[in-house]
Amino acid sequence: MTPEKIHDALNAAHPGAVLAFDPNPKLPSIKVAPSAWKAAAKTLRDACGLDYLVCLTSVDRGAELEAIYTLETMGETRAPIHVRVLVPRENPVIPTVEDVWRTADWHEREAWDLMGIVFEGHHNLVRILCAEDWEGHPLRKDYKSPDTYHGIKNNVT
Repeated sequence: MTPEKIHDALNAAHPGAVLAFDPNPKLPSIKVAPSAWKAAAKTLRDACGLDYLVCLTSVDRGAELEAIYTLETMGETRAPIHVRVLVPRENPVIPTVEDVWRTADWHEREAWDLMGIVFEGHHNLVRILCAEDWEGHPLRKDYKSPDTYHGIKNNVT
């Protein structure tokens, strides 16, 4: 399915959910409203054939945090599309899609751990890379690395 057809299918199934569309042939992307993301994800999987969540990337955009989902089909045509979901930094909540794509389980945990995006409804949203008692989210632009951790001096400047 082409990016244009995916865009049209989402618009038809969820009016107002698509906030932007970039048909760039090398990196097509669709920006989806956070409140519509869960329903849109099911449409992308069931109606558009995007049955594989390849990657979830998180980006600190200053006032907003962004989750970028790279989706593709496991079929013969494996052209990826990126779905972007932006949330405010003060309340970065996105519905989980781990029940839509099972691989979202670890991807969402990593984005929460390193960026602080909360995936509402996730069954086990706990740290995956940082220690359980680590404070903050290291990939945020405003993150300050601690001077020490459990008495061990941190040499990162």
